[in-house]
Amino acid sequence: ITKEEAKEMISAAANGPARIIIGIVGKPGGGKSTLSKFLVKGFDPLLVSVLPMDGFHLSNKVLKSLGRSERKGAPDTFDVKGFTNLLERIAHDHSNSIYYPIFDRSIEESIAAQGVVLPSTRVVLVEGNYLMHDQGGWEDVSPLLSQCWYAFLDEDVRISRLISRHIAFGKDPESAKEWAKGTDQRNAE
Repeated sequence: ITKEEAKEMISAAANGPARIIIGIVGKPGGGKSTLSKFLVKGFDPLLVSVLPMDGFHLSNKVLKSLGRSERKGAPDTFDVKGFTNLLERIAHDHSNSIYYPIFDRSIEESIAAQGVVLPSTRVVLVEGNYLMHDQGGWEDVSPLLSQCWYAFLDEDVRISRLISRHIAFGKDPESAKEWAKGTDQRNAE
């Protein structure tokens, strides 16, 4: 579907009687966040919200203690059970505000309770790399999604954007290129 068709589907769901959860899955740097921002633009934030999976990154301290710092972003570097529990709450609890963490790239850490799904929310766009992954607890995510859409971006553009993102958030150009073509690429695969 096109971005415009997706936006029309969200518009219809935002005015519907039930909450739906739409997953937006794709590779690192594949345009998930950009697409999500486009899709929610113009909608009442009381009705439509975006939940980024990245808020469930394990902290840098925990990653270091587990020996996983150099693999940050891999499936086992997230609190998948916490993420799944949150999605279950969003799917079933329509009476309470449900807060969730947001990943802050400027400090490379998640900040608790920065996002919220309100009782009035009808559409929750969940964006992340592993929403359809079938191992390590991630297999419990897809049954909680009403739909899942794949964000596709040309590989050269995707890698170029990843490198630029890493540079913008403090990596030197060579380290940014190594991370994008190393750790990020392994996670994309």
